[in-house]
Amino acid sequence: MSTQHGVHFAPRLHWRRTAGSASVSSSATAVTAREASIAGLRIGLGFIFLWAFLDKTFGLHYSTQSKNAWIHGGSPTKGFLSHVSVGPFQSAFHSMAGNGFVDWLFMLGLLGIGAAMITGVGLRIAAVSGVLLVAMMWFAVFPPAQHTATGAATSSTNPFLDDHVLEMLALTAAAVFGTGSRLGLGAWWAGLPFVGKHRSLM
Repeated sequence: MSTQHGVHFAPRLHWRRTAGSASVSSSATAVTAREASIAGLRIGLGFIFLWAFLDKTFGLHYSTQSKNAWIHGGSPTKGFLSHVSVGPFQSAFHSMAGNGFVDWLFMLGLLGIGAAMITGVGLRIAAVSGVLLVAMMWFAVFPPAQHTATGAATSSTNPFLDDHVLEMLALTAAAVFGTGSRLGLGAWWAGLPFVGKHRSLM
C-alpha cells in the first residue's frame, strides 16, 4: 500500500494456525489430565512411604513415639513384626523383628521408594521394590485369616483385597504410566544417555 507522500508499507501478514499444528503444539506443552492424575497418584504414594520413614526415624508422634524413634535406638520393625499372629510366616517375621540388617533394609526401602515416587526418578525399580515390601506386609497382616494364633478374631473385612493390594496396584500403575513425566524430574531423567541405554532405570 502507498500513501500520498510515496511511503510504502508492506501488507499485513496473516498467519493461520491449522488444527494439526495446534494439536502438535498443545501436546508438546500442555499437561494432559491423564499425566496429572498419574503424577498425583505417584506423589501421594511417595508421601506415604516417605512419611513412614520420617516418622519412624524421628518419632513424630503419629505411629512412632519419640522414645521409640530410630535415632533414639528404637527398632522400626520390632513393634510390628514381633506381634504378627496370623498367616503362614509368623515364625519368619518374628525372627526378623528387631534385626539390625532388616531395620536398615526396611528404612532404606521406605526412603528410596518415597523419594523416587515423589520425584518421578527410577519409578520402575521403586515400584518393584515397593510391591515386594507391601506384599510382605500383606502376608504379615494376612487378610484371609479370620482368627489369630491365639484364637481371637481378626479385624479383617475382606479375604484378599485390602489397602496393601491397592497400594501394589497403584505402584504398578505409576511405573507403567508415570515414567518420563514432566510433573517431576522424570522427563529429565529419561533424557539422560545412560538411562536411555538401560530402560529399566526409568
